[in-house]
Amino acid sequence: MAKRDYYEVLGVSKDATEDEIKKAYRKIAIKYHPDRNPGNKEAEEKFKEAAEAYDVLHDPQKRKQYDQFGFNGPGGEGGFGGFSSAGGFSMDDIFSMFGDIFGGRGGFGGFGGSGFSSGGQRRPAQHRGSDLRLKVRLTLQEISTGVTKKFKVKKDVTCSHCHGTGAEGNSAKETCPTCHGCGMVTHTTQSMFGMMQTQSVCPTCGGEGTVIKNKCHACGGSGVVKGEEVVEINIPAGVSEGMIVNVPGKGNAGRHNGVPGNIQVYIEEEPNDTFVRDDNDIIYNLLLDFPTATLGGSVEIPTIDGGKVRIKIEPGTQPGKALRLRGKGLPAVHGYGRGTGDMVVNISVYVPKTLTNQERDMLESMRNSDNFKGDTATKRTIFQKFKNYFN
Repeated sequence: MAKRDYYEVLGVSKDATEDEIKKAYRKIAIKYHPDRNPGNKEAEEKFKEAAEAYDVLHDPQKRKQYDQFGFNGPGGEGGFGGFSSAGGFSMDDIFSMFGDIFGGRGGFGGFGGSGFSSGGQRRPAQHRGSDLRLKVRLTLQEISTGVTKKFKVKKDVTCSHCHGTGAEGNSAKETCPTCHGCGMVTHTTQSMFGMMQTQSVCPTCGGEGTVIKNKCHACGGSGVVKGEEVVEINIPAGVSEGMIVNVPGKGNAGRHNGVPGNIQVYIEEEPNDTFVRDDNDIIYNLLLDFPTATLGGSVEIPTIDGGKVRIKIEPGTQPGKALRLRGKGLPAVHGYGRGTGDMVVNISVYVPKTLTNQERDMLESMRNSDNFKGDTATKRTIFQKFKNYFN
């Protein structure tokens, strides 16, 4: 399906509260739940699409970035901030991530149908590893070109002894005696409306449907152990302070060969002594000497890429004048937005605090000249503008 706006998918406004978003998602998820629409591929896609929208909009940071950048951003192929395409979510991912919405692993309670009773059949739960968060400080030069950073990350890794199964040797897993393999248990309670059935994740197997009798001595049956890994992270050009670059699959390993989490890299900018950033524009403050500002000439200035460029100074250049060098600023993230910024050169004129006798005599000789009288020059400029207007 063509990608739709996340607010449109959930049918909420852009200023919807977190509670409104949650209610809207639950309503759609119930409507298109696979157990209500067996074999209906279109319903399954809409179910996944709603899960993707909720994944973004219920998270304040992801929502903020989506509102600013849409589907584009520094998340690479998966989209900005880790937004995945609808096809990127499996049913197990959705049930694992949003089990609280369903009142358990995929169940809504009281609906009936396969998979909702303790004797029903359901695919075993797949554990998802938790995400990791890192901070990286970048220079403007690194932001200008993009950069690859390496981190030594301490995290949960797959147990090498049992290869993530959690079982010792070749011992097999057994069907959970509590839920009989479905991963869910049903609770029947009496209410004012009659008998009510609710479901929850099986407390014995944690929703997997199987149990390990002979646990791995290295990991204690979890399938993961503490370890570390050198992770290479590609940070695209044009990122800015506060952005998050999502690195899929490099977070903590999931229990029992589950889905690994992600790494979220928070961007910080180092102050620059030469340039000031304004969105994608780069501002450079140029201090001209008085003769060059008056007579004109050319000066060489640095650029963000480490090179230099020569610019022309027109005779009579005034302090406060700004020169704009098109395309010499920072690129937009993945080309999103108005494109590459400009370099803005703000001009000011240096006035010396001390003078030699000769310099003082030269300036005294010019003091009475009309060309060096600010009021006269200003009046002449205003008079010329009126004259040109009426002509």
